[in-house]
Amino acid sequence: MLQSLENLQAFIDSLGAWGPVAFLIASAASVVFPIVPAGLLVLAGPVLFGPIEGTLYNYVAVSAGSLLNFAIARHVGLTLIERIFRPRTVEKFLGWTRSDHFTRAFALAIALPIAPDDLLCYIAGTTRMRWRTYVLIILLCKPWALIAYGLGISALVLRFLPW
Repeated sequence: MLQSLENLQAFIDSLGAWGPVAFLIASAASVVFPIVPAGLLVLAGPVLFGPIEGTLYNYVAVSAGSLLNFAIARHVGLTLIERIFRPRTVEKFLGWTRSDHFTRAFALAIALPIAPDDLLCYIAGTTRMRWRTYVLIILLCKPWALIAYGLGISALVLRFLPW
């Protein structure tokens, strides 16, 4: 199935209407459970479903996963986060939360495709950030990173890899 783009697309197509649903679930789960890098599925969305539909699927799935991360962190706290991520990395980003400009820094990090978004979303859930603020940041800033990362890199992958 993973030997060629055609085989992968044929597999997704064979699922019929469940293909996009399976992709959405897998993508959201990869944000919440960072076992498989979510970035791989962000690249796969535009490749499998086309640039507009794939980016829209990415937006829905990644936003849902990010909202779930915040909710989980609100209820569980740092205990779970420290088990999932390296303690040194967690401590580094916890330092951001002590800044008066954390909300702005968080919004910028979400908008740019360079930060460990999954971890940052969990960490934001341990702060005093309001739900409304968090949701607005995710919904307004996340598309920019997805467009840059998903569309930009997937276009390069399709152009230069033998797939």
